[in-house]
Amino acid sequence: MTERGSGAEGGDESAILIPFQEARRERLDMPVSFDRRELDQILRLYGRMVAANEWRDYAIDHLSDRAVFSVFRRTSETPLFQIVKDPKLARKQGAYSVVAATGMILRRGHELARVLGIFDKRLRLVQA
Repeated sequence: MTERGSGAEGGDESAILIPFQEARRERLDMPVSFDRRELDQILRLYGRMVAANEWRDYAIDHLSDRAVFSVFRRTSETPLFQIVKDPKLARKQGAYSVVAATGMILRRGHELARVLGIFDKRLRLVQA
């Protein structure tokens, strides 16, 4: 049986790693969520779209593998768009994506602000 003590007391050094491994396992069991900065960016966009009378309701889902912010025109309908954070894709295509109601991924990337840029309306010159 090994002692749980600090390395200075002459205890087994591998006993120090046990709490870290347990903490990591607990962190992996927790659902994925948006942090404060991400939620601030999303809710700022949501406020603009509500003011433009395009969106009326939202839902946030914290799943074990991803976090989803869904926006609705009416509560009883399917979501118009879903803003998804999937940390498993962070090193590949990017952790953030915007998914349309049809399931088509409209934009994907590593930076949330850039992905949310798909909702910015661009001014175009109209010639008569």
